[in-house]
Amino acid sequence: MAQTDPFHPVRDLPVGALLTHLARALPDREALAYPAVRYTFAELEGEARLVARGLMAVGIEPGERVALWATNVPEWVVLQFALAKIGAVLVTVNTSFRAKELDYLLRQCRARTVATIRGLKEIDYLAELRMVGALPGETTSGSTGLEVERVIGIADAAVDEPALVPYARLRTLAETVTDAALDTRSAAVAVDDVTNMQYTSGTTGFPKGVMLSSRNIVNNGYALGDALALSPADRLALCVPLFHCFGCVIGVLGMFTHGGCLCPVERFEPQAVLDTVVRERCTVLHGVPTMFRAMLEVPEFSRYDVTSLRTGIMAGAPCPEPLMRRVIGEMHLPEMTIAYGLTEASPGITITGRDDSIARRTQTVGRALPEVEVRIVDPATQRPVATGVRGELQTRGYHVMKGYYDKPEATVGALDADGWLSTGDQAEVDADGYVRVTGRIKDLIISGGENIDPSEIEVCLRAHPEVADAYAYGVADERWGERVAASVRLHPGASVTAEALTESCRGQLASFKLPRVIRIVEEYPMTASGKVQKFKLRELHEQELADAGS
Repeated sequence: MAQTDPFHPVRDLPVGALLTHLARALPDREALAYPAVRYTFAELEGEARLVARGLMAVGIEPGERVALWATNVPEWVVLQFALAKIGAVLVTVNTSFRAKELDYLLRQCRARTVATIRGLKEIDYLAELRMVGALPGETTSGSTGLEVERVIGIADAAVDEPALVPYARLRTLAETVTDAALDTRSAAVAVDDVTNMQYTSGTTGFPKGVMLSSRNIVNNGYALGDALALSPADRLALCVPLFHCFGCVIGVLGMFTHGGCLCPVERFEPQAVLDTVVRERCTVLHGVPTMFRAMLEVPEFSRYDVTSLRTGIMAGAPCPEPLMRRVIGEMHLPEMTIAYGLTEASPGITITGRDDSIARRTQTVGRALPEVEVRIVDPATQRPVATGVRGELQTRGYHVMKGYYDKPEATVGALDADGWLSTGDQAEVDADGYVRVTGRIKDLIISGGENIDPSEIEVCLRAHPEVADAYAYGVADERWGERVAASVRLHPGASVTAEALTESCRGQLASFKLPRVIRIVEEYPMTASGKVQKFKLRELHEQELADAGS
């Protein structure tokens, strides 16, 4: 149904209140479109309120952390808003996690509730939950310290599992909680309260829970949506995972602050994304470079009518110029942009213009978003450097996280007293304000858009009985941006192969973290003070791969 009044994009609202606003302003506009499940904004608001009341009925309290472990199923979006309405904190869980990673996350955030699907590919989520002792009422030899009281089974999670609270039961339990009680709870939720926690890998130690408020993520989604000139006429083929900021902020909130419609793909499959674009006549498409390359490589790509597409955001890794030209031309995305950011920044910091040159869209990450400050500092002195000089990129503004959950020292290390967030990325800014990221001061590996802490891989490799030491890093890769690589020193007399070392990590690490190329070395390049020079390990490994033609 056509709206009689123009829709004005919105910001500065709690996440739960944003959907309420949309239900009033655009009640009959389609909000969420799956092949078998479709909601208008009014219907989505009604469903989110119903589920919110059910969540209150099972005892979820304001400020409670609720871990959501699922692919892009319809319930994910409903829960994102339902949890926000009752003041709970949505903790997103990477769909590739295994028991060890899950155990750490659940303990660190002190989650009392987990909502999950049956699993993904070879990973049985319920089996992993059992392994760590997270299914209430079941005896297990798993780890201790978990505070999980309930597990909600959503989508394809078996409803006959006695340890689960079926998602459908939330709708029934909602009858025990009044709308007035929900309204009272929602009214107490402030725009600066923490509403979302996402775990991000740093350069040392274990992942940290990034605390994000509604002001952080709603306003960042608004700013990125504005950069794309989104409107209620736009429809997004949402193929990036919702557990990433890319999905639940840039995707969901970027569209909803502008009244657009989400057309999610439950998990990334190139043909499924193209089918969605054609079926829903999508105008917007986001992804990392590997996703766009995979879609272009679909054998029947030329048969897909993608002429409805107009714009989108590519992020997570540099985009080579040949790929950008194909995306603009063959995928009919003339207004494709490049964005840069990190979870701690909600995540967007910079973005290129929709009409920027190919050079700027491949050689820079654009200019700072409105109300976002960017500066380059000397890493040693923390003093700003001149235009065109490389240093560490820092940012300040509404988008900067509130801190790391229960890690005050790490928070102080990332945020200075004046509110500047250190990104750990090496960059330079030109006279026109365009940022060019030239490397990383920290050692984070980014493969296919996934942030990977090398220390996790090193711990896993060092646990092998024949390994004396190990160092992990990323090596350049045309498809993935970087491949996870490692240099391993064995104990005297050991003879384990690189392939066997990779296999020893399988099942302990998410698949995207597995070291794909391993060098067996006799010694490591060292500094005068005895520190291993990782950058030299990387250079030597890349040269070896180039010589071998791989």
